[in-house]
Amino acid sequence: MIYHLKAPKSIYANILLPASKSISNRVLILNALCRQPDSILNLAACDDTGAMIKALELRSNVMDIGAAGTAMRFLTAYLAITEGLWILTGTERMKNRPIRILVDALRFVGAEIEYMEKEGFPPLQIRGKTLRGGELYLDAGVSSQYISALLMIAPLMTDGLRLHLEGAVISRPYIELTRMLMHVFGVTVYEEGQTYTVTPQHYAPTTLFTVESDWSAASYWYAIMALSDDAQACITLKGLRADSMQGDVGIAGLFDRLGVKTTFTASGVTLTKKQKETGDDVFLFDFIDMPDMVQTLVTTCVMLDIPFIFKGVQSLKIKETDRLAALQTELAKLGFPIAVLNGDTLRWDGSRCAPLSEPVISTYNDHRMAMAFAPLALRLPEGIAIAEPDVVSKSYPTYWDDLKNVGFSID
Repeated sequence: MIYHLKAPKSIYANILLPASKSISNRVLILNALCRQPDSILNLAACDDTGAMIKALELRSNVMDIGAAGTAMRFLTAYLAITEGLWILTGTERMKNRPIRILVDALRFVGAEIEYMEKEGFPPLQIRGKTLRGGELYLDAGVSSQYISALLMIAPLMTDGLRLHLEGAVISRPYIELTRMLMHVFGVTVYEEGQTYTVTPQHYAPTTLFTVESDWSAASYWYAIMALSDDAQACITLKGLRADSMQGDVGIAGLFDRLGVKTTFTASGVTLTKKQKETGDDVFLFDFIDMPDMVQTLVTTCVMLDIPFIFKGVQSLKIKETDRLAALQTELAKLGFPIAVLNGDTLRWDGSRCAPLSEPVISTYNDHRMAMAFAPLALRLPEGIAIAEPDVVSKSYPTYWDDLKNVGFSID
């Protein structure tokens, strides 16, 4: 299927954003680790969280989590400490997403995990049991989800866990999110530099925990505001908090430089237009703490004709697709040649190449490719065509409906 989008001339929106997938998936694991789980309110209604919910019901020892990368990492650790013999698998892409670092770490603290097909990749056979824990050193430069997965099960290890992170830490705010949520469920994680210590403890259920709205989902509305030519445009996003646990709350500051003013209210935020701060300068930023925001900023900047150098993007190669290669390929279709430098930097110097006459944006089974490119319809006279639009169900199932309600035409 291909969607062809055309944008409205004016933008006035009142959007109830989906719940945070990052918080939902962590809270589901923490709640399951409680002796008497309680109810969780406002869980994300998306594919990834649905895969987690179904798996945690433990109705079968074979769990297919599809393309849900977070579920694969978190469940690998959870099942390693849950008595039983489990098989954890997913899509073909999932079978090519590396997991060796996490598996090696779990084996070191006593887990029994075997690769069923290709060494270092899912599917996995896991024999759950009590883990001893102890002292562990881990490369922090690949995925923060490995760290979060280990921390969440650490209180149940016989000796607890002392986790030393080696090298530059990617997506540190996600580790802090995990620590804060563990604290909500009664467990303390001690931090000293890049060492995290978790003593043996018991999780306690929290009464009616409510998941806040998703700042990652908000980023696409920020892009819409930045790209709109409507000086009176106004977008209200419900459920966002200034004191959010989510690292992607930093998107507000980035888009402030691109002409979007954020006003926090009791119910969320209101976005309006303001003067851009970047001018003709190169936009420099290190996305090491916000890798999921790269696609949104890249697509917005090229449409605003703002050259950029974006560092800290190395983890994008192991996401739902190789997002670095995907961005290069799809933006070239629109006439924007971007460069990947040293595997960890994206650069665009403002140059152009010949665009395709009727480009169709491929999404590579990646929800963020679809959602990051859709706002570009505001700056393309013929609109934009996006293939396999259903991928948004991974994190934001109502995305296309919300765009239609704002006035986008989608054929």
